Amino acid sequence: MATAGKVIKCKAAIIWEAGKGVSVEEVEVAPPRNHEIRVKIVATGICRTDDHVLKGTFPNIDYPVIVGHEGAGIVESVGPEVTCVKPGDKVIPLCIPQCGECGCCLSPKANCCLKSHLFKPLQNLMPDKTSRFTCKGKQIHHFLWTSTFSEYTVIPEAAIVKIDNDAPLDKVCLFGCGFSTGYGAAINCAKVEPGSTCAIFGLGGVGLSVVMGCKAAGASRIIGIDINKDKFAKAKEVGATECIAPQDFKKPINEVLVEMTGLGVDFAFEVIGRTDTEVGS
Repeated sequence: MATAGKVIKCKAAIIWEAGKGVSVEEVEVAPPRNHEIRVKIVATGICRTDDHVLKGTFPNIDYPVIVGHEGAGIVESVGPEVTCVKPGDKVIPLCIPQCGECGCCLSPKANCCLKSHLFKPLQNLMPDKTSRFTCKGKQIHHFLWTSTFSEYTVIPEAAIVKIDNDAPLDKVCLFGCGFSTGYGAAINCAKVEPGSTCAIFGLGGVGLSVVMGCKAAGASRIIGIDINKDKFAKAKEVGATECIAPQDFKKPINEVLVEMTGLGVDFAFEVIGRTDTEVGS
């Protein structure tokens, strides 16, 4: 492409300080270096993790930073020694890298790549400890090597996967975190069994993905639980067999579930992120 090898100016959402909100600014995005790829982000989701960075509760983060990790886009250019993708390919950034070579990547029991930023003292710089983002002459930090809240971003090749050219980017961007987290919880972690009964606490994006995973695994009864009844129609559309709201009952919801099922559920998923959900149920 005509922009290959050049600095690209574009818009990005920057968190300058924890708790100070988000500012849309013009940023400069440097060309990719060895084993790096520059991507034009077409679609991105918003995850609660991004909100944690905004509020300053995500560990080991330096500001200013561009967050975002549920993205999908098109490869604009590649750096030297990149062979996994080429300009024009549709891709999804991976917030958990997959080098395909380390012990964790080669094991069917784990996926926390040893090259991951999670093992580094600084989580929000590129592997060579530099940034590809600048704004107003100041270095801007990356986030999880993805930074999808920028129109263009630079990503290590271990943190990107090529997808089908026909994939709708505004939908598959959720594969970057939300969908894979929920669906994988049911299929890979819990290993939901055919004919089982499941309860899902929380019917947001991740919770709905759990519902879909339970359905795909062959669960016969999938009970969605949420205080927002507006979510029930969508939950049933993607696989929930019934939905209940805790405020409709005068007893703890775990007792309600026992009455509904006789013995309780085979698999329960807490998809809210509140420890008191487990205590209260």
